[in-house]
Amino acid sequence: MDTVDVGPVDILLLRFPGNQFKGEIVPAMRDLVVNGLVRIVDLMFVYRDADGTVGSIELAGLGPDLQPAFADLDGQLGGGLLDAEDVDEVAEGLPPGNSVAVLVVENTWAIPFVNAVRAAGGEVADQARIPAETADRALRGLDIG
Repeated sequence: MDTVDVGPVDILLLRFPGNQFKGEIVPAMRDLVVNGLVRIVDLMFVYRDADGTVGSIELAGLGPDLQPAFADLDGQLGGGLLDAEDVDEVAEGLPPGNSVAVLVVENTWAIPFVNAVRAAGGEVADQARIPAETADRALRGLDIG
């Protein structure tokens, strides 16, 4: 079987009520990238002002307060995957005065694992993602401690 060079890709929508994104998530993103667990494929911020106006900001359009936080992720952010259609879709359910960071992440940690499965004659038949909040509730309900 052929090997793979790309891991599974997730699209995360991170909501920030009150348009209050300040960059605090960047160190955690940086750690994931530096440790080779993920590659940030694209990142875009979608917002709806209090008056209902919808807009978006790509990484290159970040102001001077936020742009330095992303500086050492340069080369990790491919960009160009998200477009105006995505902005419209995300903004559809976004209340005024809120924003969403749309983050496209490749799970690079999975590449060697999937290749090992293929080398063993297997294949990934399907995959599903359980949101962290749901997993937390389910695991707390189990007596595994």
